[in-house]
Amino acid sequence: MKTVFMGTPEFAEVILRGLAEGGHEVLLVLTQPDRKNGRGKHVKYSPVKETALELGIPVLQPENLRNDETVTETLKALGPDVLIVASYGQILPEEVLDIPKYGAVNVHASLLPKLRGASPIQHAILEGLEETGITIMKMDAGLDTGDMISRCAVRIGDLNYTGLHDALAEAGRDLLLETLPTIENGTAKYEKQDGSQSSYAPVIRKEDGHIDFTGHAGREVLKIRAFDPWPGAFAYFGEGDEAMKFRAGKALDDGRHERPGEVISVDNNTFTVACSEGSLLISEIQVPGKKRCAVGDYLRGHALEKGWVFR
Repeated sequence: MKTVFMGTPEFAEVILRGLAEGGHEVLLVLTQPDRKNGRGKHVKYSPVKETALELGIPVLQPENLRNDETVTETLKALGPDVLIVASYGQILPEEVLDIPKYGAVNVHASLLPKLRGASPIQHAILEGLEETGITIMKMDAGLDTGDMISRCAVRIGDLNYTGLHDALAEAGRDLLLETLPTIENGTAKYEKQDGSQSSYAPVIRKEDGHIDFTGHAGREVLKIRAFDPWPGAFAYFGEGDEAMKFRAGKALDDGRHERPGEVISVDNNTFTVACSEGSLLISEIQVPGKKRCAVGDYLRGHALEKGWVFR
């Protein structure tokens, strides 16, 4: 099929590459504008742009798709069979949705109607779900509300964000390649979503990673998994505003604790921090300006003692 692809991060890059390698003609790629990297000295391309350039596919990067008539006219001139969207980062106007012969389809990383919105992968972990998945959906003017064409499930297990992201990206690529022929030959079945069963996964903010020791340890260990690598599950320590990120750990069901945030034990490879219910056994951390490391490696050069309090 003649396609136009719209996407930005690593999740979308896997799907773009699969689309091109699967024999579909990618006429054009749209991705978010380049951003400054670090202190603004270098320009950072999106993963999708890097792959598009590698594959020799033209790239457009409109700042605001709704206000860019040039993009709309370009799409009309190309006359694609289908527009494929995966984590693009902008809302598509109806005028754009109506251009392709078979409309626009979205590769969404949840089992719709659950977890509509910007961060379904993180929220699937945060909610403690046993499985999530991929939905191929025909796009409409709403936010992830269009008719579902195909779905597949992916087991979460004890995966963190990175592991689940990679599994879902591969599943999305494969399901899309299975679904496109059914759209083209007219055998695809379109199922309306049950809005009463919907839930929403809002944009993740940096402050969402702050560990709440006054809650249940099981909830906070989900946060460690969901927010690795960004924004990281973190807590403040020492007299200043230094934040330590907890990169790996598990929840212990060891009753209630009177002083949430207190370090209740330290050994050669781990330390344990009290929550109001249960505690967190931490095995991997990251401190400002340093790479992530095993707790044992950190303790060989730094003090961390029983009775200290994180906040």
